[in-house]
Parts: sequence; structure tokens; C-alpha cells
Amino acid sequence: MIRKSVWPLILAVLGLLLVRNALAQDLLMARVPMTFPEAMSKLQETLKKHKQTLSRVQRVDIGLTSKGYKTDKYRVVFFGRADEVQDLINQYPEFIPYLPHKIAVFAEQDETVLVAANPEHLFKSDNPKKQAIVKRWHADLEKIFHDMRQE
Repeated sequence: MIRKSVWPLILAVLGLLLVRNALAQDLLMARVPMTFPEAMSKLQETLKKHKQTLSRVQRVDIGLTSKGYKTDKYRVVFFGRADEVQDLINQYPEFIPYLPHKIAVFAEQDETVLVAANPEHLFKSDNPKKQAIVKRWHADLEKIFHDMRQE
């Protein structure tokens, strides 16, 4: 039998686990056993394989180090299907803030971490066509991250 004084602790731990799990669903993440340059190169190849167009790569580490943060390499990769991006912007202007897609890439010693916002948590809609688009974006990111984890 569990003592009454232990119940608040058990409930607090369960609450933290539920919150942590909910927050984890907001992000898609892949840790790859590659150096930063290798991972950046493979990401570009993987995007091309999945018919995505690399829009730009933005350095973030310069701004962080100028503020006194110690950081390894850190980039944000912008990408999408060029024809689709323009069509969606014209058809659904509410998608503009979410396009092009973004993946944060940063080094942690000999590994590289990729992080993206889960599109299904960013954009919610009752419109079935919009839901299908966002589900496909999620599936595309999952496939890209899966391929990045493969050696």
C-alpha cells in the first residue's frame, strides 16, 4: 500500500511526464553520428532525393557567439518544393509563415542534431485539404529524418 504522503510526488512526476511527452510531439528530431560538415552535405543530398529544393542556409552561430554563447556550428536550412510553395502561397496565404520549411542543424561534438517543428502542431485547420497538406509535410520531414539517421 502506498502512503498518503507519497501521492503528491507520484502525481507530480506523472504530470511532468505527460507535459514532457506533449512537448516532445511539437518537435521532430534526429541525432546523427556524423560531424557537422558531413551532416550538412548529407542533408542537402537527402533533400534533393525527396524532391525538395534548398532555398538557403542561414548561419546562426555568429549571432550566438557575439552574444557570448559558446557554440559549435549552428545553421537553419530552408527548403521546400518550389512549385508547391508558390501554389500554396497563392491558394492559401495563411501558409506563408510556415513556408519554406525549416530544419535547425547544430553540432554536438562528433554528432549532429536536426530539429524541426512538427507541422501538424504548428498549423491546425478544419479544412480537409489543408489537413492533408500538413500531414504530407509531416510525413516528408519524417522520411528526411529517417534517411538522415541511416548510415
